[in-house]
Amino acid sequence: MEYNTSRGHLLLPEYGRNVQNMISHAMEIEDREERNRAALAIIEVMGQLNPHLRDVDDYRHKLWTHLFVMADFKIDVDSPYETPKREMLEERPKEMPYPKSKIRFGHYGQYSQKILESAKDISSEEEKEYLTQKMGNFMKKQFLVHNNTAVENNVIAMQLTELAKGELKIDNPDELTSTNQMLKTLGLQNNQNNNNRKPTNRKKTYSNNNNNNKKKYKK
Repeated sequence: MEYNTSRGHLLLPEYGRNVQNMISHAMEIEDREERNRAALAIIEVMGQLNPHLRDVDDYRHKLWTHLFVMADFKIDVDSPYETPKREMLEERPKEMPYPKSKIRFGHYGQYSQKILESAKDISSEEEKEYLTQKMGNFMKKQFLVHNNTAVENNVIAMQLTELAKGELKIDNPDELTSTNQMLKTLGLQNNQNNNNRKPTNRKKTYSNNNNNNKKKYKK
């Protein structure tokens, strides 16, 4: 990644050619003290050209790293931070293992499934009842987020029992929070109800025409 002026190659194009030329010039300064002052001036210019970096934690550290990158790690200056090494920056991150756990119902999420599967470890009936009520309403809410139409409470009850491996059971599914109330809480509208609404403009227009006709007959 060595900078080559003849080809016009910029290591970090966002800083522009002038900054790259300033760094190349600083590398040729023999006096170390003067070279350090030049590096500090370049850092200030780089910060002004990229103000969005100020939102990054320790953004000046990032600026100094960029300076060394654009100098192809060959500039000898006193940095307030540890001098970065090419090998560290070019090292590939370790591959993240992809989760292989199977989710029975994707719209409920993996954590909901794990919580319900852990019901077998709960011995208190009171705690089981509390978990059943909370998870039942949560599952219904998650279902509506993905599909804001009517959902059958008995379906939620059946799927909860399935995920809990039979450890939890909703005795009365109708006690779950109503669909309309949940939709309002989520800021959603029931599409089914909206489709059933009838337009009222025609009725008003018809009424206005009748009134106009009556006035004409009176005259």
